[in-house]
Amino acid sequence: MARAALSDAEVEAFRRKTVRAATRLFAAQGYSAVTLRAIAAELGTSPMAPYRYFDNKAAIFALVRAEAYRRFANEQEAAAAASSDPLERLFRMREAYVKFALKHPDEYRVMFELAQEPEERNPRLARESHRAFEALNDAVKSAIDAGVLEGDVTTIAHLLWATLHGMVSLHLAG
Repeated sequence: MARAALSDAEVEAFRRKTVRAATRLFAAQGYSAVTLRAIAAELGTSPMAPYRYFDNKAAIFALVRAEAYRRFANEQEAAAAASSDPLERLFRMREAYVKFALKHPDEYRVMFELAQEPEERNPRLARESHRAFEALNDAVKSAIDAGVLEGDVTTIAHLLWATLHGMVSLHLAG
């Protein structure tokens, strides 16, 4: 007997559950230690169930990362939009960055601490990752245009990001 086709809503609901379960596993065990069988066990489904929704583990991981970056970028953009003052905008974005990392440490680890395939292999992942950095880049440009900062936009944005990332990663590592 043929299996009944799932509705788009059912497929999307399973994919969201898979992303949440896989995020926890990837953050706790690392990419190489996580299998589709482990993800299925975490979900309480048959070992073959994830294959109905994803081609392979890499596809799940790309979606996990894209979703984490989407949420992170949304928070960065909201923080940037909360102030028209260029320096205040940067401070709000710093606060949003730290809050996201502390509130969502699994997502943070998945985004930044695990061995990663190039983002360009997955357009959604590349788009969300770039959104996260562009929010900071735009805020730095505004600060330079206003005379609050001096220098190259991209260099300053990378320095701010790297400094904050280092501090947050050290904090999360204990």
